[in-house]
Parts: sequence; structure tokens; C-alpha cells
Amino acid sequence: MMKNERKNLKKSQIIAFIITIAIIVLVNIIGDFIYTRFDLTSEKRYTLSDTSKEILKNLDDYVYFKIYLEGEFPAGFKKLRKETKEMLDEFRAYSKFVDYDFINPSESNDAAERNETYKLLYESGLNPTELSIQTKDGAQQIVIWPGAIVSYKDKEIALDLLDTQVGKSSETALNNSAQNLEYKFISAIKDLSQLTKPRIAFIEGHGELSEDEVYDITQSLSKKYSVKRISIDEQITALNKRTEKQDSSISISSNYEAIIIAKPTKPFSEKDKFIIDQYIMRGGKVLWLIDPVFATMDSLQSSESTMGNTLDIKLDDMFFKYGLRLNKNLLLDYNSAAIALRTGQMGGQAQIEYYRWYYFPLLNAASNSNIVKNINPIKADFVSSIEPVVSDSDVQKIPLLKTSDYTKVSPAPVFISLSMLRQAPDQRMFSQKGQNVAYLLKGTFESLYANRMTSGITESKEIGFKEISEPTSMIVVADGDIIRNQFHIPKGYPLPLGFDQYTQITYGNKEFIENAISYLVDGEGLIGIRSRELKIRLLDTNKINENAMLWQIVNVVLPSAIIIIFGFVLAIIRKRKFTK
Repeated sequence: MMKNERKNLKKSQIIAFIITIAIIVLVNIIGDFIYTRFDLTSEKRYTLSDTSKEILKNLDDYVYFKIYLEGEFPAGFKKLRKETKEMLDEFRAYSKFVDYDFINPSESNDAAERNETYKLLYESGLNPTELSIQTKDGAQQIVIWPGAIVSYKDKEIALDLLDTQVGKSSETALNNSAQNLEYKFISAIKDLSQLTKPRIAFIEGHGELSEDEVYDITQSLSKKYSVKRISIDEQITALNKRTEKQDSSISISSNYEAIIIAKPTKPFSEKDKFIIDQYIMRGGKVLWLIDPVFATMDSLQSSESTMGNTLDIKLDDMFFKYGLRLNKNLLLDYNSAAIALRTGQMGGQAQIEYYRWYYFPLLNAASNSNIVKNINPIKADFVSSIEPVVSDSDVQKIPLLKTSDYTKVSPAPVFISLSMLRQAPDQRMFSQKGQNVAYLLKGTFESLYANRMTSGITESKEIGFKEISEPTSMIVVADGDIIRNQFHIPKGYPLPLGFDQYTQITYGNKEFIENAISYLVDGEGLIGIRSRELKIRLLDTNKINENAMLWQIVNVVLPSAIIIIFGFVLAIIRKRKFTK
């Protein structure tokens, strides 16, 4: 009787084993034909956007990632390395053309060889970060290169993976860096694999910023886009091209995916406005960077004071028609950037002191738009407020940037004097809430010239007048200097956009402009990836150091003890069962 029971038990175990093996084999065979993954994380960290999947599936050659996140790092950087590897593994699940290696640029014991590696990385476009880590021997300084070089065919792009933010903790910076991995990697793949670059143009002819004043952002945009500078000169073909078809009809399309109008100081003619308006009606995108009030620090170089006067460039009716009013005022903000002033001379050297300059507000996000998400404060320069107005068009008006809740609004004309720097700051004068200074407009716009044109214009096939636009978008900022780079003193070469050579702080101006153009050119698909939010749960290093032995026991000894105890209990149960 006992033998038969044992035989039956053994037989059932063998059958169960065979069935298990068969199920595993069957699931793997099905998996070769039907791909699916289950993401059980609360933040869906292993779920790629549809845009990412589409770009990966369209790859026709290998994309190779060299990730410089290998070595002995603090816990936060180990987490970033882990997140990077998991993201690239997820890419591999959708494309066989993704490959990567993690490299330690500091692994060589030869200092000269290490320095040569560092030099090559720097020349490739990566930036080092110096960290202080605690070891048993005390604090130790290490240099890491938290970046990647992405290669595709004969092209490559350098990516900084660490997103540092002014006033944010290192944990927040690492968390934001992990959140932006998918966006950075997919953007790099898209830029490398696209056959032709989208076209954008800086408009000239109305006193806009010069080529040198926008040099840095032009160089950055040129990596992704074909960038030109053009004058409209009242030429109807400046922005929209005309192509005659075989049936003698005329096809009209845009010459550029987006145009940038950066700080014009001279009035626009009605013909130029008409050409821009019709470019928008054809689905063209515009980044407007406009100063409603003219004021400049150059006037304060030789004088204690100056005036901020209204600047009429004849665009108010266009903005009003599209749904916005750019107010003729200047905003003073208690939360502002500093300026450097010479206060004397000692030992043959000029004495420089830094003062908070209320006319340089530090702008922050006014909404949850991905254009302004997780970027450093943006340094403004004599900025004005914007408010939406009621319009007939079906247009969404989304605020992007605003001043702090300690703002003062001064209607133009504004008396501007350096004497305020010598006065003690008084928060009571900054009693107004944050003012919106940048908007995203998207939808269907009505032409400024609707119901205003003669029949000769509206019926002309060559002009192709449109009263209602195709779905499109534009971004309006009431500060033209937001895109202007500084020049090195005394050598005079252009500095990176957003970098302040006086305070050595890098603001978020460049990232904002790049995000704005990316949104206008590529739409919400690519930049929408930035809505992804991950939670990096970092270990408390102080508690770990205080109770190192305890946590070693918990992580090493305790799991082994549980398994041993479980084995003993199982052995006793089986012995009792078969003894009976």
C-alpha cells in the first residue's frame, strides 16, 4: 500500500514537471511571435511612449551608446546608471539596432592616459563633474563624466545625462536626470537618423538681434535643424513658396517649419505683417521674442539713470487678433538676478560688488507644460507682462513663464536708476502676484486681414489668401533678450546662452529656447516624453554609515538564515509525513 502511494506520488511529480517544462517552452515559442511586457511599477517607468516606439521601430542601422557611468559612485549615481541601463534595455526590446557599453574613463592607473581620455571626452562635448565622496580614509575628490556619446552611421552626438538645477538638491537633480533619459535618448536617435533637417529661420530687417548676439543658440539649434537668417523685404515668397501644377493651379507651402523673431526694434510694414500672417495661416510656427518697452543696460554704462519707453513696432493688432495683449510696462521682481558694479579700486585692481537688480527677474514655470518642465530659472532682462484677450478663434492660451509672487508692475514710461541698488530692499514694494510673461498659443487662428482685403487679393491664386489657419501654434515671450548671449569681457567672444559670466551661474534660457523650437517643429509627440515622472528612492547615507554592521546583517545574514530555517521546517514536515 505504502509503495503504491509513493509510486503514484512520484508519477504525479514527474507529470507536473513535464507539464511545467512544456508550458515554459510553449510560452517562449508564443513570445517569439507575440511581444508583450507588463509594467507593474506605479510610475510606469518601463513603458515607452508611442513616439519612442515608432522611432525605434523605424531604425535601419545600429545606434551605439557609449555611457560613461561606470566606476565607484555614490548611491545616487549608481541609481542613475541603473535607470540608464534599464532604459536602453527597454529600447532593445523594440529594436535590434540598439547597442551600448558602459565605460569607466578613469579606470587607467596612468595619470597621463586618464588626462588624454578626459581631453577627448571634453572635445566631444561632454562636461565633467567633480564629486566629494566619503571613504574610510576620509573625504576623497573624484571626477566623473555623467554623459553619453551616441553614434549612428558616420554621425555622433554628445549627451549630458546629469541635469543640474539652480537651488535644487542633488537628489532632485538626479531624479530629474532619470526622468529625462527617454527624451534625451530618443531625441538623439531622431536627430541622427533623420535624412533631412527641419528648416528654421531667424527673421531680419526690423532691428532684430544680430547674428553674434544669437550665436550660441544658433550653433545649438544647427545640430538638429537647418538654420538660416532671412529678410522678408515685402517679398510674398519669403516664407511661403508657390509651385505651379500641371493643371495651372498653384500649390502653396511653407519654406520653413518655424521662424524666430528676436527682439525687433523697428516697425513692421503692413506687407511684412501680411506675409507673416499668411505664413501662420498655412500652418507656420512662430517664436515671438518681443520687447513692448525699450530699456537697456547700455544706457546705464555712462549715466546713473535712463528711461524705459514704449516701443511701437506695429504688431499689437496682430497679437490682439491671435489672442494676447503685450502690456506696456516693466516688471520688477524681488527674486531677481544680480549685476556686477565697480565700487572702487584697491592695489591696482577694480573692486566689484554684486547687487540684486530687480529688472532682471528669474522666471519660473507658469504651468505644467513640458516646454518649461524641470528647467533652471530663466533670466529675463527688462520684461513685460502678457494677458490673454477674448478672441473669436479657437485658440488655447497656455501660460509658460511668470515672475514670482513678489512683483512690482511699473507702467511705461519707467524711470530706471541705479540708485535703488544703494537702498535697503523693501519687500512691501513687491506686493503683486506673479505676472505671466510667456504664452503658448495653439489651435486655429483667424487672419488679421480677414474681411479687410479687396477681392483682387482674396481671389488671387498666386497670393492664395486664407482667412482661417490650419491647426498650428506659436509662442510669445515679452522679452527679446531672453535669447541673447553675453560676450566675454575683455576678449569679446560669445558665451553660452544662459551663462552669466559675472555670477558664474547658468540659467535655463538655452533649454527653454530649445524646448520651444522642439515643440513648434516636432509637435507634442517628442517633447511630450518629458511628462514622464520617476521616483528615485535614494538611500540615507548617514543612517547607513551609522549602522553599517546592522544593515550588512539584515541584507546578507538574515536572508540566508530565513532560507536555512525554511529548509529545516520543510525537512521536518516531509519526514513526519512519510514516516506515517
